[in-house]
Amino acid sequence: MMPEEINRLLTDHVSDFLFCPTPTAVRNLNAEGIGVPASQRVFLVGDVMFDALLAARGKALRLSRSLLCRHGLARGRYFLLTLHRAENTDYPDTLRRIFIALSSLACPVLFPVHPRTEKIIGRFRIRVGKNIRIIPPASYLEMLCLEANSLKILTDSGGVQKEAYLLGVPCVTLRTETEWVETVHDGWNIVSGTEGENIIRSIERPSPDRPRRPVFGDGRASEKIAAIIDAL
Repeated sequence: MMPEEINRLLTDHVSDFLFCPTPTAVRNLNAEGIGVPASQRVFLVGDVMFDALLAARGKALRLSRSLLCRHGLARGRYFLLTLHRAENTDYPDTLRRIFIALSSLACPVLFPVHPRTEKIIGRFRIRVGKNIRIIPPASYLEMLCLEANSLKILTDSGGVQKEAYLLGVPCVTLRTETEWVETVHDGWNIVSGTEGENIIRSIERPSPDRPRRPVFGDGRASEKIAAIIDAL
């Protein structure tokens, strides 16, 4: 179990009220015996990240022409990479395997690098292919724009996995597990692990032809939370 998951479990158990983003989250809480009766403590409201994305998407997409031009990219003709989790970056051999695999791709890979990851790449002299374009960290609006215009997203970030699903962009998760299992069920997210062959196989898998379900709500989670609190 990831460290943040342990913190989430502890927080769940000491909280008076829990506002859940998905039905899966509600089932998990019920399985832990939290909220008896659940209707007085656990509420299914949707994901506030969806609210934020909907509010920012228009402004983010207006950046498309200038941002893609700045990086010499075309819409749907590059992969977007994020890589920062300790399970990947704290193990040089794991990081090398990932970059060896990604360096073999024909399409450009745009990599807004996390400062910690950049430091580790330098410390262990990890080779990064010429197709991988390292840029400074991007702002929230820039990331949404780069995500929405990419061919596929390659990431070890939970939040980026979710944004990929909400934007309708196929995602490959460079980990052995994901906390957002809903993104996997319809084929929009593939958990590849960190072995090179599995990464390449996952990236080359055809894009999903099934629609995405509204598993993260309707984009009004914050309104629902405010209404529930106001009524307590």
